[in-house]
Amino acid sequence: MPKYAPNKMPSSVKKQYFELLREGYKGAAAARVVGVSASCGSNWFIEAGSMIVPDTGPISPRFLTQNDRIAIADGLQAKQTVKEIATSIGKSFQTVYREIKRNAKPDGSYHPWWAHNQSLLRRRRPKEEKIRGSEPLRTLVREKLTEKWSPQQIARHLAREYANDVTMRACPETIYRALFAGLLGRREAKLRTGRTRRKKQRRGVPTLNKIKNMTLIHERPIEVTGRTVPGHWEGDLSIGRGQGSAIGTLVERTTRYVHLIHLPHGWKAPQVRNALITQTAHIPPQLRRTLTWDQGRELTLHEDIEALTGFRIYFCDPHSPWQRGTNENTNGLLRQYFPKGTNLSVHTARDLREVAHQLNRRPRLVLGDRTPAEVMRECLTCPLTR
Repeated sequence: MPKYAPNKMPSSVKKQYFELLREGYKGAAAARVVGVSASCGSNWFIEAGSMIVPDTGPISPRFLTQNDRIAIADGLQAKQTVKEIATSIGKSFQTVYREIKRNAKPDGSYHPWWAHNQSLLRRRRPKEEKIRGSEPLRTLVREKLTEKWSPQQIARHLAREYANDVTMRACPETIYRALFAGLLGRREAKLRTGRTRRKKQRRGVPTLNKIKNMTLIHERPIEVTGRTVPGHWEGDLSIGRGQGSAIGTLVERTTRYVHLIHLPHGWKAPQVRNALITQTAHIPPQLRRTLTWDQGRELTLHEDIEALTGFRIYFCDPHSPWQRGTNENTNGLLRQYFPKGTNLSVHTARDLREVAHQLNRRPRLVLGDRTPAEVMRECLTCPLTR
């Protein structure tokens, strides 16, 4: 029988050999099928770590497959660069760098079947939590939490102090999971935030619009941005202590004129709708063009408000307060009268009118040291053009 050099055979032959082993073939039988000697097959098996881990089947395309690892090994043998290898298999070069570093053999060489076996071993589930299985790691993490270190600080400390000991390494997520699972003792006072339970995690899951038939700010007329035509307002709620009370704030973009909405019966959608309809009725129709609001649930009934007030309502993007910058600035001014964390229900409608009166008669640098009341008066006496 001819002699075969174990590392000279094509990768396709080796791949078929290992596939047969995973199907349950004996080593000698698999070697006969692929046309090599039993000793050649044995050398391949030893080189792969003397074990064959069952493959669980198809996985997400973002993970490397056996074929990808074979291509990486062939590329390294052909002296290709990592970026060339990554391009050939359709992965990022960072993925290939991590793969070579993580799954190389102890001597530094990269063997595709060894690497694939290591990957399959790590993928096995269920798997014992790392902190549960290591008393030294658990003790150290518990001590640092007691010293008010954050999980991120602990993870960085472990990476620095135990750079060569993977058993004493833990990422922040591992520490959080162990803490909330009760592996690190009492959860109280362990985190600086004081949390004792895990927040819901929805990374990468888009949040559906809570308000039906919204018109987003990107569809708002371009004249609103220029601030040359009055009648375009921004609105928001200023929330009181314990979210038990609120005051509605409206500010006109061109004149900075402020109008406060009294909400004595709460600030859910029906109460806000009724208050906006009744308390903006005195505003001249030509000054009721648009109203920009955030995506708060208090404006769920925006279609009723539009129909009965004449405002065309536009909603900002989520978590984008700068899209209502004038209103945010006005809310800051209002804190002088309504400090944060106080009960806003004690203020009457007359109190709100007095506060708005003071703000509207305060000179503003952005208006050339004129007051919002003066600029609004000019808008009402001069012809309005679109």
